[in-house]
Amino acid sequence: MSEKAEKAAPKWRPVPPEMTRMFNDLLVDLPLAERRQMFGCPCAFVGGQMFTGLHQENMMLRLSEADRAEFLKLEGARPFVPMEGRPMREYVLVPPAMLSASEELSRWLERAFQYAASLPPKEKRAGGGKQARAKPAKG
Repeated sequence: MSEKAEKAAPKWRPVPPEMTRMFNDLLVDLPLAERRQMFGCPCAFVGGQMFTGLHQENMMLRLSEADRAEFLKLEGARPFVPMEGRPMREYVLVPPAMLSASEELSRWLERAFQYAASLPPKEKRAGGGKQARAKPAKG
């Protein structure tokens, strides 16, 4: 990578251990949630669809359009944009104050889980998660 490209690409900070503990505690009430790492960050899936995750010091939720509109009215809530100019459609950031309000956060987490569960399941990709490619026919 060129020096110019390195300067342009922001370094992501690791998720603080206390955030990971809080995240794991919240997921106890959702036994069907599958935990995985994405880009080194804890995330949770149902039917192959991600519904929540951590990114640096933030928690994100995937919500339906109606729930997103309601959630974004909360003070401190905003769309999830992990890289400048690259918002993740359907995802919102949990306001920092809500991270310590586990009952309210659990309700929103349940809504995110239900929304992702309502989506068509994603099939596992061949090759350990990498996109399988068709080989050209010899001839």
